[in-house]
Amino acid sequence: MLKNLLNNKIRVFVLFLLVLVLASIRIFEEKLFYDPYLDYFKADSTNFPLPNVDKLNLFFSLFFRYLLNTLVSIVFIQIAFKDFNFTKFAGFLYGFLFIILIITFYFVLAFYAEENKMKLFYIRRFLIQPLFLLLFLPGYLIQKRTN
Repeated sequence: MLKNLLNNKIRVFVLFLLVLVLASIRIFEEKLFYDPYLDYFKADSTNFPLPNVDKLNLFFSLFFRYLLNTLVSIVFIQIAFKDFNFTKFAGFLYGFLFIILIITFYFVLAFYAEENKMKLFYIRRFLIQPLFLLLFLPGYLIQKRTN
């Protein structure tokens, strides 16, 4: 019993540390990643044209940030649920969703950027924030309780 309680305390502590890592990625985003859209979308962006970007550098920056968020999220899911099938499925979803989102992001950026600034904003938001973790956690909780 005592060992089980200590084990759960360690799990909660590690999960808390992982949340701090996700927060740190967000806090230091301007120093760690190339993203000219950070300042653009913080301001009132509807009246200004989109900034010029180095698309290749932006791609690698988005990829690196998505990868960091994904790795931390997958570790979080594995520690929280201790189910490799959940972790494997989350890894597949993260990979699949990255491909869909990055293609959509560059398609909108190339052809419809000025008319669809908010679509660009929301697609980018899914790429740079760990929103999928917030979506997956309730689903996994429900799935685990029904099994």
